[in-house]
Amino acid sequence: SELFGHEKGAFTGAVEQKRGRFERADKGTIFLDEVGELPPWAQIRLLRVLQTQEIERVGGSPPIRLDIRVIAATHRDLHQMVRNGDFREDLWFRINAFPIHIPPLRQRKMDLPLLVDHFLHKKSAELGIHTFPALAPDAIDRLTRHSWPGNVRELENAVERALIKHRQGPLLLHRTIEHPEEDRPEIPFEYSETPSTLDEVVKNHITKVLESAGGKVNGPGGAAVRLGIHPNTLRNRMRRLGIRFGRRS
Repeated sequence: SELFGHEKGAFTGAVEQKRGRFERADKGTIFLDEVGELPPWAQIRLLRVLQTQEIERVGGSPPIRLDIRVIAATHRDLHQMVRNGDFREDLWFRINAFPIHIPPLRQRKMDLPLLVDHFLHKKSAELGIHTFPALAPDAIDRLTRHSWPGNVRELENAVERALIKHRQGPLLLHRTIEHPEEDRPEIPFEYSETPSTLDEVVKNHITKVLESAGGKVNGPGGAAVRLGIHPNTLRNRMRRLGIRFGRRS
């Protein structure tokens, strides 16, 4: 009923005709999150929609022709699920027309400063904070030592919790969710009276990584490899932040 809609009187409580989400997305896009969690019976129905581009409302109705773009997302390995018999192979081929793989946060930690800045703006607006506080020194450096098993949502929660605890700053952004695994690096709780801007935090972190790489930007063991970023992107960012490198240093 939610996806396909229903006719009036199709079941108890259906007091009027309702257009489902597929029908409301006609001439547009529908986003199906966690498609890997669909039970087998729902997989069959989704496959039929993708194959025929038609739906029928619950309670019986003429087929309704659709023109929609379907974007599906999942954190599951659908290919492996197909091998295990947990996901229909024909449906997998249908939704795998244009796959986009997004690496987990632990594999793209250079995105941390931008994500922190985004969530600071977003959560400050939600909490009614007109001027969000500055970051504590080495905040980003500490975040990069965390493995982020909860991915981007865990970072969003960490930023929100830091804003709730320290509205006046500086934001500590220490690890806020405990994980008992011994091999997982800890981000200890520390407090500093000296706040830093986001650019200062990023600049300090890049400078430390560059020093640990012996001033090497590109190649094996270079700062770009350690930061998980393209060397040209790193050079452009260092120029913008005023970090000296190469012959200039």
